Amino acid sequence: MNFCFQHTFSSLLKQKPGKTSPPRSRGTMAISMRDVDPAFQGAGQKDGLEIWRIEKLQAVPVPRESHGKFFAGDSYIILKTTARKNGSFQHDIHYWLGKDTSQDESGTAAIKTVELDVALGGRGVQYREVQGNETEKFLSYFKPCIIPEEGGIASGFRHTEINEREHVTRLFVCRGKHTVHVKEVPFARSSLNHDDIFILDTKSKIFQFNGSNSSIQERAKALEVVQYLKDTNHEGKCDVAAVEDGKLMADADAGEFWGLFGGFAPLPRKTFSEPNGKDTAFPPKLLWVNKGQTVSVDYEVLTKALLDSTKCYLLDCGSEIYVWMGRETALEDRKQAGLAAEELLREGDRPKSHIIRLMEGFETVIFRSKFNKWPKKAEAVVSDESRGKVAALLKRQGFNVKAVAKSAPVKEEPLPQIDCTGNLQVWRVNDSEKTFLSFSEQCKFYSGDCYIFQYSYPGDDGEECLIGTWFGKKSIEEERAAATSLANKMVESLKFQAVLVRLYEGKEPIEFFPIFQNLVIFKGGASTGYKKFVSENGSQDDTYSESGVALFRVQGSGPDNMQAIQVDAVAPSLNSSYCYILHDGDTVFTWIGNLSSSMDQELAERQLDVIKPNLQSRMLKEGSEYDQFWKILGIKSEYSSQKIARDPESDAHLFCCTFLKGKKEFIKFLASICLHYHSVCNGLCFPFELVFSVAYIGLMKGCLR
Repeated sequence: MNFCFQHTFSSLLKQKPGKTSPPRSRGTMAISMRDVDPAFQGAGQKDGLEIWRIEKLQAVPVPRESHGKFFAGDSYIILKTTARKNGSFQHDIHYWLGKDTSQDESGTAAIKTVELDVALGGRGVQYREVQGNETEKFLSYFKPCIIPEEGGIASGFRHTEINEREHVTRLFVCRGKHTVHVKEVPFARSSLNHDDIFILDTKSKIFQFNGSNSSIQERAKALEVVQYLKDTNHEGKCDVAAVEDGKLMADADAGEFWGLFGGFAPLPRKTFSEPNGKDTAFPPKLLWVNKGQTVSVDYEVLTKALLDSTKCYLLDCGSEIYVWMGRETALEDRKQAGLAAEELLREGDRPKSHIIRLMEGFETVIFRSKFNKWPKKAEAVVSDESRGKVAALLKRQGFNVKAVAKSAPVKEEPLPQIDCTGNLQVWRVNDSEKTFLSFSEQCKFYSGDCYIFQYSYPGDDGEECLIGTWFGKKSIEEERAAATSLANKMVESLKFQAVLVRLYEGKEPIEFFPIFQNLVIFKGGASTGYKKFVSENGSQDDTYSESGVALFRVQGSGPDNMQAIQVDAVAPSLNSSYCYILHDGDTVFTWIGNLSSSMDQELAERQLDVIKPNLQSRMLKEGSEYDQFWKILGIKSEYSSQKIARDPESDAHLFCCTFLKGKKEFIKFLASICLHYHSVCNGLCFPFELVFSVAYIGLMKGCLR
């Protein structure tokens, strides 16, 4: 039996030469959460629907009992969160525009949809829905259908109870075998045809007219709509009748139905269906959005290389307009791109065309199919600016960078990186369960807690998946064991296709941080296990409090790799090589060490948006501090100026094992390796879970004989 494995986080995630992607932001890290509507806080954390209505140009949550009720004079934002089998979430965002909604409200809905996407991490796909021309995806959320009411919030419409309303006879046409498109049409014989199903809702009876060319599936779906109207408009108290097209039977219901139209008359055989907005002959047009204005992009072949991560584009395909937003674009640019797409539809009088907005890295299959040979992975492009940043980073670490900066680019040795365009999901362990963290919370860790993260990213042979556990320095053994067990189950649910790793606070390898990009580690814990441990043992609970005193050391190499670590709020915790954030309730200071760089100062400003997003900080340079600053820290005293050195990572170890006696001897060998490295490295190489997972996967796949 031969079996090989190697460990360390770096060796697992390094990409092949030439396949390296530059570390890039997932799109929202450069955007301040101050620009996001507070109404979207906590959205998308569980499976189901969330709906907001635009009221006075603000997004107002719609109660769950009112989901599915739309008014023609209003605009809405709908979030559909779908839980995947692996525990992650998929987000689809729609903004629905009633036929009588105002231009201000529709524009606000388009802008707020972009903000909601930012709050969710920029991973969702955004769809524009217009009353009467909704997508099947949207209609599938509401069973059996949606039938918008007249009126709206802007017109002062007041919802009345069923018994207060005077019933108005209405005629609806139903189309669709799976999802039903219900549209009100004029109450006239000329509206009827042989191809569709019609529902006539009168005060005392509901008629279902089945066109002779309609299918059984369509009739069954229409019957669900009839039941919905009966329950909604008649409190379940009215008669229901079916009328068959072409069957001239002396039927009382058929006679009553035709009597409402002024008597029976044959319908013409030749009917013309409504245009569906599809235009297969429409050649795609690529437009760059610059300050709200569109500029045509000339090209011979539509390729991915035409798209720039710092810009927004419109791809006009006739029946759809795609809004592609680069990862490095500002929130305002994304909003302007959405409004430009709306204006393009208005100018072209194309009410049935759809707008679909996509973030770079999360393009749909249909969008990618519009391009010639869409690459599986973006090629690495190293600019002079990027080279300069690397040189500055090496210089801060004490290296001579003159020769490096002047050397030919081909000779440069890029730093190992992983693809940072993937999907990150994080859970906090509470006793024996795991709790999913929203996008705004998934990068906030506590030293007393354990976390499980799942990171999926594009690989050479398809999607790669990494599942890891992170143990805070003060986390309790029971929750560490629970985290290990839960992570193992996640790997099993993915049929052992994921890599499993284990990390300790303070021992993280450099490849860990670009996954999270912006990580804040607080003192104390938020898990139930930690709080119970502190209570039962009478320990001091130093859990971070927004209203208390806290000091954070800011570190990192750039916006895609930065951390804020809470340290003891005393003067010896300071270091001249770093920037710090100190707050006492609403009093906030940013302390700039004399040996810190301009990049360190920029990272401190970015971290302020996370720690104290709504407060102004007073900047203090080392040596010019206020007395109030030292008073908060207790007393002025000596502190270090040397940059904190990272523990060197151990080399990867590759073992090739040959056994003649079978699996038991192999497992014993693994156990001996685990015990050795765990005692020598104090968990740095995390071989327990990794090695046993590899062994278990090998056994399950039949690699071991």
